[in-house]
Amino acid sequence: MPSIDIIVPKAAPRMWQKIIVQRLQAAAYDISVSHGAEAAGWPATVNAALRLERRIFRRRDPGLGSRVPEIPVSFRNDAADLRLDLAGNAPSSEIPTITLRFDGSPFDIAVPTAVASGALPAIEAVLDGRSVMGRALPMVDRRESTALSVEDVLARAITLAVSVVRALVEHRLPMGGPRPDSASNVTETDRGFASAYLARALPRLGAETMRRLRFRHAHWRVGYRFVDGPGVAATCALGNGWSVLPDAGDHFYADPFAFRWHDRYFLFVEDYPHATRKAVISVVAFDSDGKPQEPRCVLEEPYHLSYPQVFEHDGAIWMLPEASASEKLTLYRSVDFPDRWLPEAVLIHGEISDATLLEHGGRLWLFATSRDGYGSTSDTLVVFHAERLAGPWKPHPLNPVLIDRRMARPGGAFIRDESNRIFLPVQDGTLGYGGGLGLSELLELDEQTIRLTAPRPIDALGDWPYPKIHTLNRSSRLEVIDGIAAVRK
Repeated sequence: MPSIDIIVPKAAPRMWQKIIVQRLQAAAYDISVSHGAEAAGWPATVNAALRLERRIFRRRDPGLGSRVPEIPVSFRNDAADLRLDLAGNAPSSEIPTITLRFDGSPFDIAVPTAVASGALPAIEAVLDGRSVMGRALPMVDRRESTALSVEDVLARAITLAVSVVRALVEHRLPMGGPRPDSASNVTETDRGFASAYLARALPRLGAETMRRLRFRHAHWRVGYRFVDGPGVAATCALGNGWSVLPDAGDHFYADPFAFRWHDRYFLFVEDYPHATRKAVISVVAFDSDGKPQEPRCVLEEPYHLSYPQVFEHDGAIWMLPEASASEKLTLYRSVDFPDRWLPEAVLIHGEISDATLLEHGGRLWLFATSRDGYGSTSDTLVVFHAERLAGPWKPHPLNPVLIDRRMARPGGAFIRDESNRIFLPVQDGTLGYGGGLGLSELLELDEQTIRLTAPRPIDALGDWPYPKIHTLNRSSRLEVIDGIAAVRK
């Protein structure tokens, strides 16, 4: 059993550090916990600002940055195989030591200072102060709130620390690697939290509050066009010819998936009424002239549904909608297409978002994001594989494959080009949720390896009026996208 020493702060440890200890203990590693040298805690201004914002946003549970009374120590007599320094100031040792760096700083106070100033922090897991073993680019969903942004970043500090420790003790990472990236910096943390919060965070929070008084928080619109030649995937540009699927303003359509069946075209969408805040899956049928008919609901559950991926397999038609609120991924089978769907099997348990199917190398694969208990749903890529659609589905040993706001969350079905190259539309959250879409090529995929290229951004130039897109799909001649519209309340 691998033995791990974890060093935590003695004074004012944080919830995120406690959760890392608990997860590694639950993984049946031989864990000892010791207190690191005393270091300065978070300033009172940071704690007060975060507490106030959590009240404003009605977050009653303790945040990941909140103080805990203590993390109890525990000891062993023999030497450890690995050390994990969560205090950031452990003395040097002959035992290999992993330290987390937040924008280059070993101390977590860098996180609230960075997000208050409007930065998107990067996290590195560094071995012995020299070799970067893993990196995370956390997605920050609610950028108007410093407190909620801190939550998103610290959530991925947990994910990164646990995954890197697991990879090292399972010998999937070498005890060596590249030097730390010279792009890491501490410039934002040096500015000081108080000045960053007053000068940038409070005005940003005020501006977003005023915007939400006048406009819907989010209102997506779906675009469609019929094309005979190359589409968005081939040109990496939206281009022209788009029509907008109309809505009444009291609900929106998003996550479009096109499907051609018996020479007819159908469009499946997330149908979100603002009044209920719980989406259903609706279908839009097109007539022979390419005119969309009235949308109608085809699937409703007690929880939110979205991302209705519809596909044929083994002579049947299936739907794999996103239902992370149910904490399970359920496969549905069509019994009267397109209106009746029955649950066939639960494929995966957990907060899985936008699971996207691929048949490759004689197996079935699902690419999705996992919330991992805390933080955003848009930055942690996980992959599963199975021999049959109904499963059992096995997690890939590299999970989480990456933590990257630029390319972790799928944004549509896999695409094969004329050369049989495989591309995955991916959401780019650099500018926020729905901020952009790219195409990432799948270079290698088997039960030991996953390699994806950095995404090539899709150019929003053209006549589509809502350039902040996050879904792209096509079936034969019907191509569909979506985008955020500014809609007044």
